[in-house]
Amino acid sequence: MIRGDDKPPLVFCYIFRRMTLFVFNPEHDLCLANGNQNYVPPESAMAFARKECGIMRVLYGMDANVIAADGYSEWYGQTGKVPSVIVAWGWDSRLKQVLLRQGVPQDLLPGDEWLDRLREMQHRAYCLALQTHARRANSIEEVRQLLSEYGRVVLKAPWSGAGRGIRWVDSALTDNDELWIQKTINCQRCVMVERRFDVDRDFAIEYKVKNGVVEIIGLSLFVTQSGVYRYNILLPDDEIKLAVGLQSETEDKVTHWIENNVAPFYDGYLGVDMIRARDGQLYVSELNLRHTMGMLAHRFLQLHPENKGMKWTPNIL
Repeated sequence: MIRGDDKPPLVFCYIFRRMTLFVFNPEHDLCLANGNQNYVPPESAMAFARKECGIMRVLYGMDANVIAADGYSEWYGQTGKVPSVIVAWGWDSRLKQVLLRQGVPQDLLPGDEWLDRLREMQHRAYCLALQTHARRANSIEEVRQLLSEYGRVVLKAPWSGAGRGIRWVDSALTDNDELWIQKTINCQRCVMVERRFDVDRDFAIEYKVKNGVVEIIGLSLFVTQSGVYRYNILLPDDEIKLAVGLQSETEDKVTHWIENNVAPFYDGYLGVDMIRARDGQLYVSELNLRHTMGMLAHRFLQLHPENKGMKWTPNIL
């Protein structure tokens, strides 16, 4: 029996109160593109994060503790809790710096070397082995040559997000295109040049990696406009697979690449975005080493199957 003056050791109280804290930082792609730990994202992105941070509870449960990147100080002041694990929507050096400034212990955050590796893995050139329709260009002249070969192209900055860093080019480069290309090469080492297709469907294969083991979570079907995500369409995996014509050989090829090139270095959720062209061919669009709206939509449908066929966006909750 413990008497009133026989309080448990302080360390016991500390451990007992520890828990997992989830950080919703959808500005992550913008931070990766900038690369500076002191980068300040647009206020619109931060306001969205604060308003919709609870969306991560779709994956982790309605009782999960979720904050926006700049919300730790307020959360700690209200709860007095010390997290034992921090799970981010996506890790980058800016998020680490923001959390450190708010008093998060250093040992709860990833190391700088790992963050540097993760950023390099998010460079669009990293997954070129999966993209038969894309090339890396190191000069304006190389872009011209690829434009001549492809006819129509999409130019992409190697690190970009939220629809930024993308240009559509038909037949010839404008002066503005050339200025953009040179600036991107100077800042990000190259420009990605992709053959431009008439896109019929956008979809993704959603994964989870843990201790080198790759698990397919499922598929997601979504709609974009000018390269910007708009919403998901809630359909079960078998219907998405049928709608886009995804064959097991393609899925196996992508999964095998992740096993060899991602799983040895990364734990967590990730998504591989793909497109179906109007001729029925499938192409890998990009690799996202973070949580995705698609996996949240996938989980939401599992929890609420009566919503099959609906459009799904973060504010649906």
